Amino acid sequence: MWVLEGYAPGFSDDALSMMSARTASERAQFVVRLLRPGHHVLDVGCGPGSITRGFVPYVGDGRVLGVDAEPGQFPAESIVDMIGGSVYALPVAEESVDVVFAHALFEHLARPADALRELHRVLRPGGALALSTSDWSRARLRPKTANVTAALRGHYLLRRRAGGDPFAGKHIADHVSAAGFREITTHARYRPDMSYRDLARYVETRLDMALQTTPDDQLASAARSAWAWSHGGDGDFAQCWVELVARK
Repeated sequence: MWVLEGYAPGFSDDALSMMSARTASERAQFVVRLLRPGHHVLDVGCGPGSITRGFVPYVGDGRVLGVDAEPGQFPAESIVDMIGGSVYALPVAEESVDVVFAHALFEHLARPADALRELHRVLRPGGALALSTSDWSRARLRPKTANVTAALRGHYLLRRRAGGDPFAGKHIADHVSAAGFREITTHARYRPDMSYRDLARYVETRLDMALQTTPDDQLASAARSAWAWSHGGDGDFAQCWVELVARK
């Protein structure tokens, strides 16, 4: 039975601002090294395309295409083509892409195996799969108090209820191997995506938003912990991103 999925962070102004700040030089250097003039590149789950457009200078007369299930994020004008579409049924011809990239996508998917089969379909033989997937189980938070732990537990619950996996980076290589890819390499990269206090506010806001639509004792407890965290002292946060490259 398929599990319904949604995008847990939502598309509020703060979430869109966070996504729009991402760049290829910051988030996808491991992908840039794969690109050659003439390549056709597909960015799946491209969001507002801030990473996608960073690939253009490297492909010359090739093509960069962004696909996202929520086209409302697309800017009015863009130097790359961007179209709405699902990772489970990409609007792309079979074996037509040299490099498929996805950043911060697989942690939100209920059916990673199906998604990887579709990415395998559109890649040319020898083409490269490049994924960057978070693993909250390896996130670094100092101090990690009881309130931080409880708040994050609620955050993970929201992710799972939306059909995702907050620890997806831990399992992504196994999924990729099962999908028939080869020459799989991974690297764990730690990045301070936001400040310790901003993360507390982000988690608190998501929990509060969820409680407005669905009263829940477990989430309410986590929200109280998130409030205590956001009103406490400062600290350090670095997210773990698993960067994976494989070949078809």
